[in-house]
Amino acid sequence: MCGMRTPGNNTGAGKVSKTVRHILPAMLLAASVLSAQAQGVETPVVKLPEQIEYKGLPGTLQIATVFGDPAKPEVFVQRIKFPAGLKLVPHYHPDSPRTVAVLSGTLYYALGEVWDESKLKAFPAGTFFTEAPKVPHFAWAKDGEVVLQLTSIGPTGATLLKAPQ
Repeated sequence: MCGMRTPGNNTGAGKVSKTVRHILPAMLLAASVLSAQAQGVETPVVKLPEQIEYKGLPGTLQIATVFGDPAKPEVFVQRIKFPAGLKLVPHYHPDSPRTVAVLSGTLYYALGEVWDESKLKAFPAGTFFTEAPKVPHFAWAKDGEVVLQLTSIGPTGATLLKAPQ
């Protein structure tokens, strides 16, 4: 998933330049790969909340790879933190299956190639959903911070579609 603040969000905090918005997805993927430790399915893994290290610039999407390596053809698990107000432009992912659990906050989520607020549905904490490969979708942390847990099989990535006007 890739995130950016939109021009309509005038909070002043966390404004990101156009250049950073374009390179941020690659930077986040690289950071998550570098932070992933070599883990096998036979090696028990325990990460307490204070041991989970999120990567990303302030005011943007924060990602913590807690298991596996999203760049390799293996199972991986990531925690994804959206700051309040963050909008994810329409995009899609190549990997399948992608399962997502909303751990905290309310994520507004919809399918489609074009941003359309009328399509957004509220997914409160506790919601579980799947994302099919190459199906465009978009999201908004409209009401406050949102934390998701994503599980999939790599390699992963994100293809951005048209940015919001």
